[in-house]
Amino acid sequence: MNNTAIIFAKRNLKLKSVNAKKFALWLFIVSICMLFAGLTSAYIVKKSDGRWLEFEMPDMFLYSTLVLILSSITMHWTYSKAKDNSLKAVKIGITGTAIIALAFFYMQYLAWIELVAEDVFFVGNPSGSFVYVFSGLHLAHLIGGLVFLLVIFLDTINYKVHSKNMLTIEMCTTYWHFLGVLWIYLYLFLVMNN
Repeated sequence: MNNTAIIFAKRNLKLKSVNAKKFALWLFIVSICMLFAGLTSAYIVKKSDGRWLEFEMPDMFLYSTLVLILSSITMHWTYSKAKDNSLKAVKIGITGTAIIALAFFYMQYLAWIELVAEDVFFVGNPSGSFVYVFSGLHLAHLIGGLVFLLVIFLDTINYKVHSKNMLTIEMCTTYWHFLGVLWIYLYLFLVMNN
């Protein structure tokens, strides 16, 4: 093999290489998608059994969906501020996103209270169980997102987040948007299939 071919091959490999951390994040996202795809499929199969409790989805799920969309907007704003090296704005944006996420948590709790008031429990009819499992698993993944936000906040304090070092905040933003899209999917799935 001549030198030109070797140089071309090395350049080609560099172009095709993927950041290992980004790749791991995307594998994680794909695995979450597969988990929820399996659960939504199980929901549809179980619903066809015929023993299905019909109930109204709590309005609080809709309101919490809007709140989660707001947190996605603040996260995107935070990401854009990191590109501009506005570290004070990044800290404010991360804090705001986390506070909005905590409001989402509380609203999910209120939705669960509404479900209990409608006699829809985790144990009992599978229609209610699925709602608790979907929302509970989503909240578990959102806890991971909050930990990721904390990491970004600490990195920002230590001047590790700026226009020349965007990897962690880019990954966090990707994950945060994914969580928003996932919840919208779950909410619409539950509303249309209940």
